[in-house]
Amino acid sequence: MTALVIIHYNDYDSTKNLLINVKDYKAIDYVLVVDNCSSDDSYKRLLEFETKKVEVIKTLKNAGYSSAINYGCKYLIEKFGDINLIISNSDIVINKNSDIKRLSMVLDSSSSYAVIAPVIIEKKTLNRGWKIPKPFIEVLLNIPYFHRYVRRKFVHYNDKHFNSEFSVVEAVSGCFFMIKSSVLEKIDFLDENVFLYYEENILGKKIEKLGKKVIIDNGVIVVHNHSVSIDKNMKRIKKYKELKKSQYYFQCNYNKANLIERVLLKVSSCLSTIMYSILYFVKDLFK
Repeated sequence: MTALVIIHYNDYDSTKNLLINVKDYKAIDYVLVVDNCSSDDSYKRLLEFETKKVEVIKTLKNAGYSSAINYGCKYLIEKFGDINLIISNSDIVINKNSDIKRLSMVLDSSSSYAVIAPVIIEKKTLNRGWKIPKPFIEVLLNIPYFHRYVRRKFVHYNDKHFNSEFSVVEAVSGCFFMIKSSVLEKIDFLDENVFLYYEENILGKKIEKLGKKVIIDNGVIVVHNHSVSIDKNMKRIKKYKELKKSQYYFQCNYNKANLIERVLLKVSSCLSTIMYSILYFVKDLFK
């Protein structure tokens, strides 16, 4: 059985479009919309889409993206038992029913596979997973503009890595991936200590510790209208601060950053936050 878990927050139009997109997909046996305690009326509006196949539930509070995923997945595991779970943002477009069927078949084809994701198109770029950076690389990633070179050099895989049908990667985008429910239970679900960002790297490290693989199916593509829901609800500098907070937590707790690395992470984060605050302020002046 395959269930789609859509994480929703104040983005009725995107969620509605995704529900319409997949309503006739036979490869998806059940659709669960998890309203992450929206502050508008979208939860009530989405209840109109409920059928035997589609259910809408609401979290008790907005405790972040990972928390909402856990809430929905635990609900489905209790309801159906051992299943394949597709985790999806609301701003996703899934091209074909056969794509979902293929992802599920591949995931079930090997006991070593824990997570599978498609190639994701985001603003005309391809998101095909990445290498999880060590603490010092993260320090370099905190340097404005220079971070682009560092990301290409140390985080992105070479295009040749994706020449085969499937590619093993260290982490995949949290906007859309499929995971076995048994794996989620073995890793004690996602870490709810991060409100937003870095849930992908944390998941990757947990899968690595489990001795399983995270793979990209290079023959399946979905489209992500990147950060539509986030941009609607968070100011840019607030997003950046949340990103840096999650970065520090991840490097300390999963990559065991030493004292010097922790200091460098803190200092570089503070400096980059100041620089981006000034940059955003100037840009807003000339809008």
